[in-house]
Amino acid sequence: MAEELNKSEDLKWYNIKEQAAGRKRLMLLWYIYNLGGKLPVKFIVFFVTLFAFLGAPKIRKCSQKYLKIATGKGDIIKSFKHFLNYSYSLVDKIEMFTDNFSFKKIFFADEAQKRLFYDDLLNKRGIYFLCSHLGNVNAMRTFFRSGEVIDDTRVNLFLEGSQCSIFKNFLNSISSDNPITAYPVENIDVTTSIEIKDKLDKGEVIFIAGDRVSAHNEKSNFTADFLGKKVLFPVGAFKFGLMLNCPIYFIVCTAEKKDRYCIYLKRFEYSGSRKEKLEHLKSDYIEFLETLTKKYPLQFYHFYDFFCDKIDV
Repeated sequence: MAEELNKSEDLKWYNIKEQAAGRKRLMLLWYIYNLGGKLPVKFIVFFVTLFAFLGAPKIRKCSQKYLKIATGKGDIIKSFKHFLNYSYSLVDKIEMFTDNFSFKKIFFADEAQKRLFYDDLLNKRGIYFLCSHLGNVNAMRTFFRSGEVIDDTRVNLFLEGSQCSIFKNFLNSISSDNPITAYPVENIDVTTSIEIKDKLDKGEVIFIAGDRVSAHNEKSNFTADFLGKKVLFPVGAFKFGLMLNCPIYFIVCTAEKKDRYCIYLKRFEYSGSRKEKLEHLKSDYIEFLETLTKKYPLQFYHFYDFFCDKIDV
């Protein structure tokens, strides 16, 4: 469940190599979970995270830089909490992928946005979700599996195919019957676009992250202000959403007290030219993400040089 760095000076997310805990160790955690539940797993994960934290000075420094920008304080204790929150989110992800996370633990932050969302689902309007690495969007898997609105919502997810393969394969091996179709984000082409458009027309939903640049096309980015610093964002995720001509939602799912998750939604609304829509889509998404990052700084899981600007810790 830990990650280590290569020897790159200016660390990007795609320079971080997966170390994980190894498939056998992950399966051992799964057996412990089946025998004793979540608490003994979290106890073990605490120490795994501690050793990973001590053994990853470059990632730790990136965490401290981010926390200093986001909170004004990037000390080592806060950085460890940042690491630990991420590890605990992976434990939650295991529960979500095995249908052991109760839908009763999920609630919506805004009832008006919830009603818009439910209406779009009931009317079979395909939805394009611009998500992020804030919180744990896998809580939506629990929502769609619950049948709360309709039973047959199909989910499609764009992922970086080469990243975290050990943990992904582990989740696939333990997950219950899963109507999620995953696409490598690096392989989006005309054929993919046609296929996705057809799925949206049938009422399916799409998830794609708008806060992580491409590992394969570094020029397909734009620079924006985020937390008072310059950050690169992937323009392709925004252009793709507009091209599909469907409802676009910003989404963040945050861990709350008592093992609950809150779903923050915002439906993108703007009438204008395509160029104007793109600019508003980018700025509205960044504003949405920035507001919630300030509220939940320890749940923003970017353990690399996220900011263009440099800052000492």
